[in-house]
Amino acid sequence: MNIIFYHPFFEAKQWLSGIESRLPSAKIRQWRRGDTQPADYALVWQPPHEMLARRVDLKGIFALGAGVDAILDQERRYPGTLPTGVPLVRLEDSGMSVQMQEYVVANVLRYFRRMDEYQLQQQQKMWQPLEPHQHDNFTVGILGAGVLGKSVAHKLAEFGFTVRCWSRTPKQIDGVTSFAGNEKLPAFLQGTQLLINLLPNTPETVGILNQSLFSQLNNRAYVINIARGAHLLERDLLAAMRAGKIAAATLDVFAEEPLPPMHPFWTHPRITITPHIAAITLPEAAMDQVVANIHAIEAGRVPAGLVDVVRGY
Repeated sequence: MNIIFYHPFFEAKQWLSGIESRLPSAKIRQWRRGDTQPADYALVWQPPHEMLARRVDLKGIFALGAGVDAILDQERRYPGTLPTGVPLVRLEDSGMSVQMQEYVVANVLRYFRRMDEYQLQQQQKMWQPLEPHQHDNFTVGILGAGVLGKSVAHKLAEFGFTVRCWSRTPKQIDGVTSFAGNEKLPAFLQGTQLLINLLPNTPETVGILNQSLFSQLNNRAYVINIARGAHLLERDLLAAMRAGKIAAATLDVFAEEPLPPMHPFWTHPRITITPHIAAITLPEAAMDQVVANIHAIEAGRVPAGLVDVVRGY
């Protein structure tokens, strides 16, 4: 079994030795430009077009993250990047669910207890108790009900929040109100006080966080974007905040990363920025999942995280 590996910033040595220890019979190498030698599996993140094109003998391509939008974007720009009929598999969880729960809980509680506003008051040496939010008027809405969305929804429900989810297709989540399909999006947005975006990045979801969507939320709503920067129309968010429709936002992902030094988000008093760290790939857990999926494919089973390339997730 031959495996090729490419990642623009992961240390290759850790992955090569980790996969070798889990699959002693496999030969794994770091892919470099010009490498056209045979391969059965490819482990990749943002691979160059020539790495995968024409490799019709691949049994599987593993994206080393929860999203596959970078690969699918390349396929749209350069048809043939993905060899026809070769399964594309993304990571499911591999330690990311807990990280997402931690990030979301920290920020939801920060807004719910108005700690962001008290921090601003501290800077002004202002001593002023604020009217606390109440659970019965602080509905949390989650866009996206995949593995990560469900995990976050369950954790927030444990804190007593009323939680609702919206997804493209119907999903059942215990203790959570579910909405599905474009026709149900307005009903999902109405009454939502804090919106969390965990949607996959597809042509249908690009720019979904826009003025029209913000206008349907509760007044003085909060927004947390931890999916992709392409989901957010940045000018629309700034306009909604100037108008007072959006009270504050926490953003972990951006249209351009790193965020340019002169970007207005840096100095906005009600926007919190983190550098795409809400949930990162944990190599050991990810390698366990990749190897388990290789065993599944070798045994003729469907791997966990198989991507529908038409839907984009």
